[in-house]
Amino acid sequence: MDIRNHSSVTEFILLGLTSDPELQILLFILFLVIYIITVMGNIGMFVVITENPHLHTAMYFFLRHLSFVDLCFSTITVPKALINFLSERKVISLFGCAVQMFFAVGMGGSEGLILAVMSYDRFVAICNPLLYTAIMTNRICIRLVTNAYLCGFLNALIQTPSIFSLSFCRSNKITHFFCDMPALLKLSCSSPHTSLNEILVFAFAGSIQVGTLLAILISYAYILCSILRMPSGTGRHKAFNTCASQFLCVTLFYGTVIFMYMRPSSQYSLDQDRVASVFYMVIIPMLNPVIYSLRNKDVKAALKKMIKRKGDILI
Repeated sequence: MDIRNHSSVTEFILLGLTSDPELQILLFILFLVIYIITVMGNIGMFVVITENPHLHTAMYFFLRHLSFVDLCFSTITVPKALINFLSERKVISLFGCAVQMFFAVGMGGSEGLILAVMSYDRFVAICNPLLYTAIMTNRICIRLVTNAYLCGFLNALIQTPSIFSLSFCRSNKITHFFCDMPALLKLSCSSPHTSLNEILVFAFAGSIQVGTLLAILISYAYILCSILRMPSGTGRHKAFNTCASQFLCVTLFYGTVIFMYMRPSSQYSLDQDRVASVFYMVIIPMLNPVIYSLRNKDVKAALKKMIKRKGDILI
């Protein structure tokens, strides 16, 4: 796709979250701290799971990929936003904008699918514990994760050309801190002939998000029924603890996604969208490793063991 043939615009100006210079400095510090925590948390989670043989199970295999996706998801947008907070010329090239959108959509879709796969893993573990090892084999786990990435980036491969086949000759100012689809649709001088593009974007994005959300809800409905039927209070408590972290991450992720992309166009607000995007693109990738590490005894034990081992080597 040669996107230059469809637009007289060669670069975009990212207006960011505010035009106040003092507030931009505060946002730079805040985003920088959050990004450092995100990088350290997700790399730490990835390394802990990789190095500890006791965590080489299906659940932690998926969690390791979730950490990878969160790290990539944040890195797609936050470093550019940090640069723009301190720059007078807050520009991104047309090609750079397309690349940013492609990876943001691809990683966002992949994250939703991986969360669905993790819910299925918990469904098998709690509802069919005797068959768990037979069902969740290494081959099946690799196939599920591979399909999650393929579907996520196939969605991006369809949506990105759909957006950048439009003409952007009316304005090159994006009222956002990254190249988001709704903000770009507002800029297109192909409007009001963008309805087909909006339908295409909604159809593919909606099918993935709604499909994965339904799969998660169905899995957790069965899980809840199985937990309530358990005769042992200790067993119920352990099962609830196993699923609580993931359910919290799913709620944060899909709550924000639904607010951002499932609203009618008449209720769309750029200011609301920017605030929701900060939570979706910046906060959630930081929170996921924190939630899983604080609520997971195995991860905490493995982390303490790794820190102690590294300390002994240094001494």
